[in-house]
Amino acid sequence: MDKLKQLESFAAVATKGSLTATALAEGVAPAVIGRRIDALEARLGVKLLVRTTRKITLTHEGSAFLEDCQRLLADLSNAEASVSAGGVKASGHLRVTAPAGFGRRHVAPLLPRFLAQHPDVSVTLNLSDRVVDIVNEGFDCAIRVGDLPDSGLISVRLADNRRLCVGTPGYLSRTGVPQHPSDLQRHECLTLSSDASQTRGWAFAVDGAITHLRPGGRLDCSDGQVLHDWCRAGLGLAWRSTWEVEAEIAAGELVSVLDEFAAPPNGIFAVFPHAKHLPLRVRLWIDFIKHSFADPARWRAPTKTAE
Repeated sequence: MDKLKQLESFAAVATKGSLTATALAEGVAPAVIGRRIDALEARLGVKLLVRTTRKITLTHEGSAFLEDCQRLLADLSNAEASVSAGGVKASGHLRVTAPAGFGRRHVAPLLPRFLAQHPDVSVTLNLSDRVVDIVNEGFDCAIRVGDLPDSGLISVRLADNRRLCVGTPGYLSRTGVPQHPSDLQRHECLTLSSDASQTRGWAFAVDGAITHLRPGGRLDCSDGQVLHDWCRAGLGLAWRSTWEVEAEIAAGELVSVLDEFAAPPNGIFAVFPHAKHLPLRVRLWIDFIKHSFADPARWRAPTKTAE
């Protein structure tokens, strides 16, 4: 068991580049991870990692050993899975991150059902509109909405996501309805703060090409729900996903504008560090959420109950 823990800790630190992130993912102190690495190096008689206060790098021997170590751990995981409850018995701790508003509405409600199917799994769900560094912060999977930034991460498309430019009837009666995306420069536009946004801006199809705009206004926020609330209060136009605003549009509380310039939908994705050595619990979670998001009823606006 000690040897296996040493191998698992080494592979995790080498992948994440951080003792702290590895310790956080396992729920132990960084010193525990450090002692396992020290013991492994002492047992092998070679230096595998060069550790400084700023970063961790692999030695030549460490790089060669990592590939064999990952293959061994993957083979062990697959062997256990193949004989455990028909090959679908997962265990361990799953760490997932998602955008705050989307996660509250569409990720959090799925987790109890997932745990009911896999009683030996536990889950941490982080909700943030910040683009979380899942490798260095120790997350197994991120759910992301919109255009994906360039990275070395693997992504699986879960569903389409369509965006609308919306405002209240009161705001539009005061300011006029924009007729062209260029008119947005004369409007109060409620935008995600630059450190929170996962997109390249508001996207429109203009003259057969996709144009990305970053309109301005006096209010921006890192929390999408706050932008939604400000928009409903008549403070400006917002760029929101259909799953957020369809109910208000159906009720006449919000109005979509510039629909004739609508861009093709972007996506909702599951993002993870690599596909070759995913733990079984991560593979099952991705399959579970992909199947759940494939249900068209999930994206319909809820019906408004009578008072």
